[in-house]
Amino acid sequence: MSQPSDPSPAIPAAVGASLSGTNLERAGDHNQRVTLQAIRVGGPITRADLAEITGLTAPAIANITKRLLAEGLILEAGRLLGQRGQPAMKLAINPDGCFSIGVNIDRDHITLVVLDLLGQVRARATREVDFALPDEVAEFARTELSAILAKGTIKAKRLIGLGVALPDDLGRVHLPHQPDEYEVWNQTDIPSLFTGLPALPIFVENDATAAALGEAQFGLGLRHPSFFYLLISRGLGGGLVLDGQYFRGADGRAGEIGFLPVQHPATKAAALQDAVSLSALFDHMAARGHRVTQPDDLLSLNGAGKAALADWITLAADLLTGPMLAISCLINPQALFIGGRLPAPLVDELAVAVNARMQAGRGQVPILAPLRRAAMAADAPAVGAAILPFNQRLLPGRSVLMKTAEE
Repeated sequence: MSQPSDPSPAIPAAVGASLSGTNLERAGDHNQRVTLQAIRVGGPITRADLAEITGLTAPAIANITKRLLAEGLILEAGRLLGQRGQPAMKLAINPDGCFSIGVNIDRDHITLVVLDLLGQVRARATREVDFALPDEVAEFARTELSAILAKGTIKAKRLIGLGVALPDDLGRVHLPHQPDEYEVWNQTDIPSLFTGLPALPIFVENDATAAALGEAQFGLGLRHPSFFYLLISRGLGGGLVLDGQYFRGADGRAGEIGFLPVQHPATKAAALQDAVSLSALFDHMAARGHRVTQPDDLLSLNGAGKAALADWITLAADLLTGPMLAISCLINPQALFIGGRLPAPLVDELAVAVNARMQAGRGQVPILAPLRRAAMAADAPAVGAAILPFNQRLLPGRSVLMKTAEE
């Protein structure tokens, strides 16, 4: 389970505790969070509509929106025309109101993104590297963020936090070709890697959890508040969101789909991620004479390579169908999403294959959740990591807004 690190006492006021000189602690107010969320999801929107959606009084909405405007988190976006009397002013999120950094550390890459308040990636840097060690991650983050801030379009004083997403047990779960020195991650204090960056609160999260949280706040989860997220990376992870809230389980390890035991005549794999992951896919291709080192290599295969890839998709679909059926039966989510580093066309092929198999067994299952590509796919963990500070500082859980709107 992730825990935010204690904010450094050296955080400048403009960076940590305030925006434009206004104390951001007021953003912790429940009603202000709900109002900001309503503007983000439904904007441009009038104050009257905000009162109706949130259930707050008109004077309360007026006071809250006045504060949000003063803090630069929202802006006026024109008037609603075509009605009698004075046209109502519409409000919208100010994308430049604040920014957040997200870093994804994985066995085959490091990715850094800067997200604005609309959830748009405003800057991105990535390095394709196998089994990067902590010092390399720290150097990458310092170099790339310094270059981003030097451009001047993103101001350091508008940064509110840094989120880090990485697989659980990064150095303990052994994957093919993993060097012995990679075990150093078992003793690494993650927040300490970013001491050379602007002093910000740091949040550390599992990569699949971060991806699912990102999908919930800025992706298809806005329309499907209950879903399971399948993350295909060098390993295989998952995350479960129920009614807009992430479900962690008793020990914070809910969604660990990659460790499910499997048996299939076409593979010797004992666990699902040993057959359904980029590591497994690359080994599958290598065993058939096709060297693949990056996910995009899968899009430029020759005829024999495409046939080998099709065999893997068939195997992956066979192995995923049972778990997806089980999730539909046990959890009854609205959707199943796939994200991660597998190229989008291949994600779609895999989803089609799994859906076809689930439909074939539909007579035994009352309700099936469709499997589809997530809105946030390749950079989902990094984007989800960047959303962690927004969740902590500005936004409510989605179920809070839904409940308020229904009352």
